[in-house]
Amino acid sequence: MTAPSVVVLDYGSGNLRSAVRAVERAGGDVTLTGDLDAALAADGLVVPGVGAYAACMQGLRAIRGERIIARRLSGGRPVLGICVGMQILFERGIEHGVETEGCGEWPGVVERIQAPIVPHMGWNTVEAPQGTRLFAGVEDERFYFVHSYGVRDWALVTNDRTPESHRPLVTWAEHGGDRFVAAVENGPLCATQFHPEKSGDAGAALLKNWVDSLV
Repeated sequence: MTAPSVVVLDYGSGNLRSAVRAVERAGGDVTLTGDLDAALAADGLVVPGVGAYAACMQGLRAIRGERIIARRLSGGRPVLGICVGMQILFERGIEHGVETEGCGEWPGVVERIQAPIVPHMGWNTVEAPQGTRLFAGVEDERFYFVHSYGVRDWALVTNDRTPESHRPLVTWAEHGGDRFVAAVENGPLCATQFHPEKSGDAGAALLKNWVDSLV
């Protein structure tokens, strides 16, 4: 069986080499590039990200990354956001009083975590929902987080008329008494606040679940 093709999007942010190696180990045929055509053609797209929200959005827009993401999703083509690569999928981020417009794939705001000790750095369990495919087999494992900001309120409203395939599965985590979104599975769009590429065997299993879904 041919390995699914995966582009790790190079827009100047993220643990790019470690993300490439981790997705390769999970079974993907990985290319690191910011090329629009390659990113659109791949079976899967990984959007990493570290650092400031505004800087990540600036880098993303410089290569038209927000258009790449939108075009892939409009065609049902899988995208996986990691850390700030997840945060920029939301409507906006607020850091140090500066508000930055995000990709707007999900409603909601990225804001500072309300905990006694920030950043949240280290291993943490998550609360994965019933029916998760991303966390299949690792629902009770710990994952590695490094962040000061997160999405503390899930704002996308669904109802009984919303098709099952359009109902997002939201995974939560807690730090210092504050709950925040740890991951989202929403049709072709998935994202994690933690770093699966730094999360040992659990992270490797999660990435394999995602890569296997591309076949």
